[in-house]
Amino acid sequence: MRKAALHNLGCKVNGYETEAMTQLLMQAGYEIVPFQEKADVYIVNTCSVTNIADRKSRQMLHRAKKMNPDAVVVAAGCYVQTAKEKVMEDSSVDLILGNNRKKELVAALDEYFERRSKRDYVIDINHTDEYEDLEITTVTGHTRAHLKIQDGCNNFCSYCIIPYARGRIRSRKLERITEEVQRLAAGGFSEIVLTGINLSCYQDGAYRFIDVIEHISRIDGIKRIRLGSLEPEMVTEEFAERISKIKNICPHFHLSMQSGCDKTLKAMNRRYTSAEFYEICERLRRYFPNPALTTDVIVGFPQETDGDFLCTKEFIKKVKFAELHVFKYSRRNGTVAAEMSGQVDEKVKAARSDELIQTGNRLKEAYRSEKIGTVVEVLFEEETVIGNKKYYVGHTKDYIKVAVESRENIAGKIIPVTVIENYDREIMLATL
Repeated sequence: MRKAALHNLGCKVNGYETEAMTQLLMQAGYEIVPFQEKADVYIVNTCSVTNIADRKSRQMLHRAKKMNPDAVVVAAGCYVQTAKEKVMEDSSVDLILGNNRKKELVAALDEYFERRSKRDYVIDINHTDEYEDLEITTVTGHTRAHLKIQDGCNNFCSYCIIPYARGRIRSRKLERITEEVQRLAAGGFSEIVLTGINLSCYQDGAYRFIDVIEHISRIDGIKRIRLGSLEPEMVTEEFAERISKIKNICPHFHLSMQSGCDKTLKAMNRRYTSAEFYEICERLRRYFPNPALTTDVIVGFPQETDGDFLCTKEFIKKVKFAELHVFKYSRRNGTVAAEMSGQVDEKVKAARSDELIQTGNRLKEAYRSEKIGTVVEVLFEEETVIGNKKYYVGHTKDYIKVAVESRENIAGKIIPVTVIENYDREIMLATL
């Protein structure tokens, strides 16, 4: 029996695809081992969202070959799609698998073992309307299952390489989504996390994203539905009203903002103003009591001045996000922003990033502190050790990580608890 090890880099969509490839290998008779162990096959599902992601992808591929020079090293995913020639020249890589071809992993390996010749399985991702219908029958996690329902993006934001790595928008059939959710529910998974490259663009005939959410909310056993990243313009009055009526929806909305400065938003080719974004946040707050609103922010975009940065910082404080994900602008060859004048110095980017991270930490602490003394429902996931004591940890609907002491095994259960304090920046302590 051959041994295979997989390593995932990047987003939740990549994570789902890595899980699906793992199951394809298991079904083909491979033994799955941890990535740091010796294996016959190493698969790295790469990322290319930033230059750092490219570098990490290369490092993991080289590490795999060093662990076992005789192993077959497979480079899969977004870095492959955007830098095929570089990967073909990399002596650490034996097999190349682009996006929309991950389902062919086992067949590609079979062919390699037969011929022992390097080959790429990479299509022109920008000229396909095929949705690669990978699926998961079991999940190696505990209580939460990610479900990919959409791929590709048509937005072409000026900083972003993803449309070139993932291609145009493609959506999974509602029937296939339903079948997988039913299997996951039957397997005991209480929470479904819907993921995609641009969920807002989901379309299967007359069905839109809100129709998918409403449909799976009625499947027996699904107690929570959590949404992946949303484009702000998705949250219309109709969307907010319809989603607020879904009892098992998690009031945790990750809205992709990128900047709070209108000048920068326009240069980024984002399709909203800061005022429109603020109204979208207020719209959600009208339908949900104190929802967790989280976001992504890019600092150091070309021509971003100190004043532009301050505008973004003040806007973030005005919105009062529950959490920020801060990224330094990464120049990506092939994008419009890469050719812009006024590229910002790396030291300036780092200083602005640090400043926004601190702002985000204060906002996160303020949001979490409001939970102290309140009763919240937690879906417990696993046992862990905190400060030499055993706790069970899980998440609230608004994605706050909570830990309680319990003699009983409560993993997989949704239980109301009383929040008592912040343990650290990531975990809150509660009592049963």
